[in-house]
Amino acid sequence: MHEERLLERIRSVEQEPHRRGGDNQKRCIDSVLFHLQRILNTRRGNVPIAADYGMPDFLDFLQTFPDSIHDIEQNIKSAIDKYEPRLSETSVTYVPDEDDRLTLRFQIIASLIVEGDRKIFFETVVGTEGRIRISR
Repeated sequence: MHEERLLERIRSVEQEPHRRGGDNQKRCIDSVLFHLQRILNTRRGNVPIAADYGMPDFLDFLQTFPDSIHDIEQNIKSAIDKYEPRLSETSVTYVPDEDDRLTLRFQIIASLIVEGDRKIFFETVVGTEGRIRISR
């Protein structure tokens, strides 16, 4: 399995023609982070080739908050499990923020397969506008 997705590898060859393969841990994690950002900020139904790619509109979940927290966790986990093959054993956990009750935070813990099942951690923040920011 490669550290980058196909189009990223093609772009890398164009930008760095002397680079030949090799695992680069930072490049791999950055690629996963970028892809997660894309998956989690794409609204389900907006990708013609895969109707289930992306996430449902989180604003719909807010109507039943906090009862919908488990549903949000499950939706995030399902999208990652299905569309990010470089991650396995994914868990998504809601992290309450007592200082900012309007912000939804989730911690993602997964094994990075291309790095020998190395555990990585991401934090996601769902903003009031419905966009998701992901950081390490």
